[in-house]
Amino acid sequence: MSRLTLRYGRSEVGVNIPRENLLQIVEPNELLGAKDEIAEIGEALTNPINSKRLSELVRDGQKVVIAVSDITRPTPSHKLLPPLLQELNDGGIPDEDITIVFATGLHRGLTEGEMKQQVGLDVHNRVKCTNHDVDDCTYIGTTGRGAKVSVLRAVVNADIVVCVGTIELHYFAGYSGGAKSILPGVSSGETIEMNHKLMLLPGASSGKVDSPVRADMEEAGAMLGVDFILNVVLNAKKEIVKAFAGDMIGAHRAGVVYVDKMYKVPVKGKADIAIASSGGAPKDLNMYQAYKALDNATHAITEKGSIILVAECAEGLGNETFERWVNEAKSPGDVIRRIKQRFVLGGHMAAQIARIVEKHDIYLVSAMPEELAKKTFFIPAKDAQDALTRAMEKHGKDVKVIVMPYGNSTLPIT
Repeated sequence: MSRLTLRYGRSEVGVNIPRENLLQIVEPNELLGAKDEIAEIGEALTNPINSKRLSELVRDGQKVVIAVSDITRPTPSHKLLPPLLQELNDGGIPDEDITIVFATGLHRGLTEGEMKQQVGLDVHNRVKCTNHDVDDCTYIGTTGRGAKVSVLRAVVNADIVVCVGTIELHYFAGYSGGAKSILPGVSSGETIEMNHKLMLLPGASSGKVDSPVRADMEEAGAMLGVDFILNVVLNAKKEIVKAFAGDMIGAHRAGVVYVDKMYKVPVKGKADIAIASSGGAPKDLNMYQAYKALDNATHAITEKGSIILVAECAEGLGNETFERWVNEAKSPGDVIRRIKQRFVLGGHMAAQIARIVEKHDIYLVSAMPEELAKKTFFIPAKDAQDALTRAMEKHGKDVKVIVMPYGNSTLPIT
């Protein structure tokens, strides 16, 4: 019997799997964290990719906006910002001419306490910090795919725009990071919805750098004029493996190479059951975030396979529209028909889950109320062992099981 532990919120849950049934544990091909993370960040800033140093790009009197991740992302902004601010100071930009904007997209804004935690108390005291406001955006143009791009006024009016984030796999944008700090990060609700509608197109899937969604994001970033990015790739311990700075495209693509090395994992074959943890907090804060593990798990199972999703979801579904759609649906088919009639952001998440449920049973181990889990088309389970027992009863004693301890960031490749 193999005893495995999976991250769940800020704790862990265990599950026992008979050795003869365990096909593979799909884990990242972990790279060690940098011996000196601050030195690694400094190296990236000193030797930017396809760009001058940030200190050479700026000049006295300019206003700078730095778009940073919100609390649903693991970006270590508190480590990245001090050397970034120093680079700006060295270029003649005083702290009072710098604004940090939390690129929340359609997520909730951060509290003052969360802001301090994200950027560090010293940075919070030095520089103005503010949340994105979807109602204070201004139109800057239309992408080739028809998305009308409106971006936060403070970002549009800035002389220099810097994006800070983490590069990892993303289930329909291909990868996070880069221009994603702008769209959806600091864009209007309408712009975000138009961009995300492209997820229905072929090629909009995890690990695809040419995803139409990402292409649209990058067109919007170019339209705005992103001057510089500072992105990192993290390992499962959330240590900085490598930092990348410079051009919005060039630096991002250099990071993608590292993501692929670590998180695209070949599997021996497809399993009857995939057990996937989202990877714990903050990746399983709500179902909106935890869904990524579910999507990745579909790549690991057979046509009629089952998925056990381990995700605390302390904040429930994480989106009011998402919750309204599942409450108004009588079946997965209702949601799928609805999204085809009119794409609505938030509703798209209900549709994504509905599409998977039409093919696979999904057992959910979470803190979500059982009734809400059922309305979201999941089969609620009291714990991972209970879910596995029920799934094995369905598939038989010769069942093959794949375990994905870091499901949000690991893509099985067959």
